[in-house]
Amino acid sequence: MNKPEPGKSVLEVDELMQLLPHRYPMLLVDRLVDIVPGESAVGIKNVTYGEEFFQGHFPQKPVMPGVLIIEAMAQAAAAYTVYTEDIDADGKVVLFMGVDKARFRRPVIPGDQLRIRVRTVHRRPPVWRFEGQATVDGKRVAEAQYAAMLAQDF
Repeated sequence: MNKPEPGKSVLEVDELMQLLPHRYPMLLVDRLVDIVPGESAVGIKNVTYGEEFFQGHFPQKPVMPGVLIIEAMAQAAAAYTVYTEDIDADGKVVLFMGVDKARFRRPVIPGDQLRIRVRTVHRRPPVWRFEGQATVDGKRVAEAQYAAMLAQDF
């Protein structure tokens, strides 16, 4: 798998797909910006009415499911970590180990741009701990602490 060139502060969706195994409809990050190696990055998710989950959650009043906001945080953290730590993720998968202190403050709806700031809290490969905070128009919509590990593909 080709990786984006090192040292970039912005990664576009095609570059994210070089780092993550996720594809539509489960790829929940459109861009990674403000990349600071060893520290943090911001994932961008443009939420549109065409998202498949809105067909059933809820057709008359579409709201992005909280678990998908947490998944978007995890994907942003995984892409940031694989990219900045130059990890060879071929034949491996990033798996959740736990989610703590998840809070949902306000709904995310079609037309919103979700900005997901992820920060490395602890790293001891193959395990990382992160904090994530999602905002829309500068207002916090969700936050969580979570752990993930890089495991051999099963």
